[in-house]
Amino acid sequence: MIALTNVSKFYGEQTLFVDASFQLNRGDKAGLIGPNGSGKTTIFRMLTGEEAPDDGGVARAKHLTVGYFRQDVGDLSGRSVLEETMAGAGEVADLGAELAVLEMRMGEATDLDKVIEKYGEVQARFQELGGYELEPRARSILAGLGVSDAHIDDDVGKLSGGWKMRVALASILLLRPDVLLLDEPTNYLDLESILWLESFLRDYPGAVLMTCHDRDVMNRIVTRIIEIDGGEVTCYTGDYDFYEQAREIENTRREAQYERQQAMLAKESRFIERFAAQASKAAQVQSRVKKLEKIERLTPPRRIVEHTFNFRPPTRSGTDVIKITGVRKAYGDHVVHDGLDLVVRRGERWAVMGENGAGKSTLLKMIAGAVTPDSGSAALGASVAMGYFAQHQMEVLDGKSTVLEELMEHTRTVGIGPLRKAAGAFGFQGDDVEKSVSVLSGGERARLALLKIMFETPNLLVLDEPTNHLDLLTKRSLLRTLKEYGGTIIFVSHDRAFLRSMATQVLELSAAGPRVYPGTYDEYVASTGREAPGMRAD
Repeated sequence: MIALTNVSKFYGEQTLFVDASFQLNRGDKAGLIGPNGSGKTTIFRMLTGEEAPDDGGVARAKHLTVGYFRQDVGDLSGRSVLEETMAGAGEVADLGAELAVLEMRMGEATDLDKVIEKYGEVQARFQELGGYELEPRARSILAGLGVSDAHIDDDVGKLSGGWKMRVALASILLLRPDVLLLDEPTNYLDLESILWLESFLRDYPGAVLMTCHDRDVMNRIVTRIIEIDGGEVTCYTGDYDFYEQAREIENTRREAQYERQQAMLAKESRFIERFAAQASKAAQVQSRVKKLEKIERLTPPRRIVEHTFNFRPPTRSGTDVIKITGVRKAYGDHVVHDGLDLVVRRGERWAVMGENGAGKSTLLKMIAGAVTPDSGSAALGASVAMGYFAQHQMEVLDGKSTVLEELMEHTRTVGIGPLRKAAGAFGFQGDDVEKSVSVLSGGERARLALLKIMFETPNLLVLDEPTNHLDLLTKRSLLRTLKEYGGTIIFVSHDRAFLRSMATQVLELSAAGPRVYPGTYDEYVASTGREAPGMRAD
């Protein structure tokens, strides 16, 4: 269907890849991975034809349709959520609009016969493409992505950025292209929507190429991994877990091969140095010199370096860290919490789960003091020092500072060396600490905000979607840090790897009221038979 053959791409002196080749066939489900700046977005843009390779070729089948979901969705406004979704359906959407125009012309046309004839032609093609099923499909996809019927007729321009992303994704899925290119499609989705999307993509008949920082999503959808690393593109057959194992085996093999060659080169060099001045050995020396000149030198395999940093242990809090008593909270007629009671004790790690609108973030905000209950109380216990992470905190970073300056201002007693090491553990390696905060991506801002909180060494962490926008390497680093953390955690997350690793208790919020599951996330799944409170039908 679509293939890259011996493609090379350069930006100035930067080499993204050389002689890269892979192809996507109908039904393929592939994951595209690589460090930031490795060229994943460039691959997408070449597949869509927006960018040309410097060398090599991109071949596409005739009449191939490609749908590209990207993080920058633009300024959506002026249409309802449903209209915006249906507008992206390609030819069938255009035909629907043409039918509407022809229907209006029928009441005023002097050439009614021609209009009716044209209407019949357009209607036949519209029906052939499934036009009359378009709206029901659009509603079904929007529902799967968490957009309720109550908001489907609202102006899309009134939505937040995250909800606009859902509408843009729904529009691409409705298009049903031959090739789906998805750049981090789960970033703004709740767990219920992620589970629905997994099912949709597994059954999708076309080809899918996606980047995603959610290990579970990759394992459940993709059957191939296309890796960009150091200018090379390598394909692995299997899911993400298989890729990691295969890559480790290959790296071990290449390291052994490299070490053997280094040992051989050292041995031959010693012989040449030892006997270079002896006439009787001249022929052997020359032979070995020529041999070394002909040998193609191996390079050591590139290793993914995971930086670690040990933060200062937090002070000990009292036994009861959070006490919520009879809390009621409503927004207009929408009652979010009504008589909620909860006690969180020292060392516990609570996962708060529930559908959109169930009050997860509201609960965390009340604990953090950012929102006041209408009645009841949400109080912190004795000697509790809280660190609160929410998405809006990324917006209050000083855009005029560099990453290092922001950390130095926040942690005046810590030296530059430890600051650089901690920054490396959170993905800011080398010169990355000199980046201006104003140019940081969403993921980089999230990392910086989390890093500042960890330096405060709170004994209570309140975390609202802490892994949003984080790549897999940084997630591993964060998980390792939090596992070693000696305080208490209450959090909301749609990342199942994070839920499995962190939760020791689960609080489920639903219309039936709050329910506590005293156990891990896996135990919650086994107990309820579902991975999320509001599992959505296909």
